Amino acid sequence: MPTVFIILAIVVIAAVAVIGHRMEQQRRRALKTWALSRGYRFVSAKNRTLAKRFPDLEILRRGHSRFARYVMTGDHEGRKLWAFDYQYTTGHGKNRHTHNLSVVIIESTHPLLPLLIRRENVFDKLGEFVGLDDIDFESAEFSRKFYVKSPDKRWAYDVIHAKMMDYLLANCRQTIHFDGQHIMVRGNRRFDEQGYAAAVDLIHGMYELFPAYLVEQMTGQKTARLPSGSTRSRS
Repeated sequence: MPTVFIILAIVVIAAVAVIGHRMEQQRRRALKTWALSRGYRFVSAKNRTLAKRFPDLEILRRGHSRFARYVMTGDHEGRKLWAFDYQYTTGHGKNRHTHNLSVVIIESTHPLLPLLIRRENVFDKLGEFVGLDDIDFESAEFSRKFYVKSPDKRWAYDVIHAKMMDYLLANCRQTIHFDGQHIMVRGNRRFDEQGYAAAVDLIHGMYELFPAYLVEQMTGQKTARLPSGSTRSRS
């Protein structure tokens, strides 16, 4: 009987591995098709150096054994774009845990300041009792649902104006990070092609709602509105 159980366990493990491999191959093909349909380049091999391109995005510095995979690069509305799966490991031995997520990064045409926007969770509520408050806004609903952090509160208030709050309430389920020149959206799990598309659209929508006066302030130049609603600097 023990031998039978061992054989059954081996068969189950092998079956799960085969099914998992087939599902991953199917996902890879779907992402490649989606990327190529948008004119992006697609590279499925592991990339262990890509994260170094974005040293100020904290999530890409966590843990060890880090690498990107299914890297999609291209152009979106005149801005450079990177989209990829990302894996890193925390702990060692029995405490070892592997984290898998997806990331979309779109370069800004004007400087940015650090900003974090994500949905609030129960730990944020607990943090309020020990003085770890985030930034609150005039909209009680937005402040209740979103956790916002920035070293410059004025910047956060300028970026997250009333229309931006409405947009995020309606469209954002992911985590958003600003560094000095990029907006990044990441999921807590890996995106499928629809998830990647939604992340690209989320960043694009934020750029569309960026106040012209703030762009002028950051660049020292006047801005002209394009037909699509985006901004372009002019001397």
